[in-house]
Amino acid sequence: MLLSFDETSNMISSGKLLHIAGTEQLLRKLPKGNWIGGSTEYFMTEDGGKVTSEKFYVTSFAYENFKISEYDENSIPNVTIDAYDNGFSLAILPFDSDVNRAYAGKAAEFEGMFIKNVVGWVSGVNLEAEGQTPIVVNGLSGKVYPDKAVVLHIGVPDDKVVSIGIVNIFSQDEESPVIEFTEEGFSVSKCSVGGKEYVFSDYIAQNNIDIKMPLVGDYSGARINVSFKAVEDGAVHFYGPVFKGIKYRMAKPVTDYVKEFERQLKTLKNVQAAFSCNCILNFSYGELEGKDMVALFGPITFGEVAYQLVNQTLVYVTVS
Repeated sequence: MLLSFDETSNMISSGKLLHIAGTEQLLRKLPKGNWIGGSTEYFMTEDGGKVTSEKFYVTSFAYENFKISEYDENSIPNVTIDAYDNGFSLAILPFDSDVNRAYAGKAAEFEGMFIKNVVGWVSGVNLEAEGQTPIVVNGLSGKVYPDKAVVLHIGVPDDKVVSIGIVNIFSQDEESPVIEFTEEGFSVSKCSVGGKEYVFSDYIAQNNIDIKMPLVGDYSGARINVSFKAVEDGAVHFYGPVFKGIKYRMAKPVTDYVKEFERQLKTLKNVQAAFSCNCILNFSYGELEGKDMVALFGPITFGEVAYQLVNQTLVYVTVS
């Protein structure tokens, strides 16, 4: 729910366990307590998509077993080791930080990943404002970090089941040729198409590829989006990493973001999500500001976590 500074401060002071999304300026002023936070000014609310620097999106959790941990790029593999056997870990990572890149590149290799439930998001900034830095906050200590992840580990009762869901409106365009990479990471210069090597930026230009549509990788049958950030100086930059050995195709074009999201969300209208978040690219390209969505509200993010890092998706977790 979208709350004022005073409303949020009162919830913290009452001892509630919270996840808070808002601006760095406001997050720094909040009292210490049982909460974690990350920076964004974009939100999906019950009243539609909003951009505001004056309010927080606050999620409350009614669980007694919890711990708040911090991780850098070297210790982030411990996120699954520290997780409760029955529960979920809500992670926030600052955009374009070393810990963000480390998680994105190696999460699938972490001990217990895909057994423990790790969900979360990448904090960001207002795209129209200069001089901002993505941050996360450990509310227990009041410490603010541009270079660490903060994770709220929550344990749920043994009779409860945790599930992580993804709403992905994209699928591979079967008419698109398979694209593979010999280099990994958030930026590449070359690719292979049909066994032939290309400068990827040239291939994009020559084939009039719309980079608002992501690459969609086939990860053993799972569809994982990799969104384009920019094409400049002969390099292609992504919001998530590409990997060797994965067969990518361009996404099948989506002509109406809102209608496609609504179509998928209608099937989830009765889902009671403990937490959800949606990608900034969906918000921007789908022009979701001011537009109502039928279900699943929360912060708009610069990357989503559903076990590993994903892009251009809506992620949610349920406890039933």
